[in-house]
Amino acid sequence: MRTAVIAGASGLVGKELVYYLSGSPEYSRIHLLVRRQMETPGDKIIEHLIDFEQLVDFSLEERIDDVYCALGTTMKKAGSKDAFRRVDLEYVVTLAKRAKELGAHRFLVVSSMGADPKSMFFYNRIKGKMEKAIRKVGMETTVIVRPSLLLGDRKEKRFGEEFSAVLMKILRPLIPKKYRAVSAGKVAGSMYHMALTASPGLHILESNEIQDME
Repeated sequence: MRTAVIAGASGLVGKELVYYLSGSPEYSRIHLLVRRQMETPGDKIIEHLIDFEQLVDFSLEERIDDVYCALGTTMKKAGSKDAFRRVDLEYVVTLAKRAKELGAHRFLVVSSMGADPKSMFFYNRIKGKMEKAIRKVGMETTVIVRPSLLLGDRKEKRFGEEFSAVLMKILRPLIPKKYRAVSAGKVAGSMYHMALTASPGLHILESNEIQDME
């Protein structure tokens, strides 16, 4: 029986991860790192209210096997490039380092299609820098998933993403599989599958590979 930590449990992918892991016989305990109480039902779920600025001090009294990271924000919500960088890069890398210190075997993280530390686009550049830093942490098993546009029921409405999702559905037969929108549920499902089956080392799943993993 495994113990897992999920960071970003209130987001699109995070909520799906909670669903997968809470229903899995492979996990006996699931620790959620949250900013505010979610009151997630389930006997094996424990919520930890934390300040992500103090993530380096996070600890548990039991061993950790798998750490799932679905942390992420938007430029609009973050308010500045520095704030965005802090969430999507610094928090994620700090979590990975802490996971290794606490003895976790696997670190699974949501990145993005086009992640590249040298990209001309700020979003992709930050995601690329995050991936590069994560690799250097040296976890036993590291899984990076790179979805394209994420589909799911968001709390806040994002007109641009909603429009893009509708357009991509209409044009789906014409869009190469690598660039098609993918549901948050499939992303979470692929992460769960990889946690159970991936061999030690680095694994990167592009959007088309996520969609193929039924």
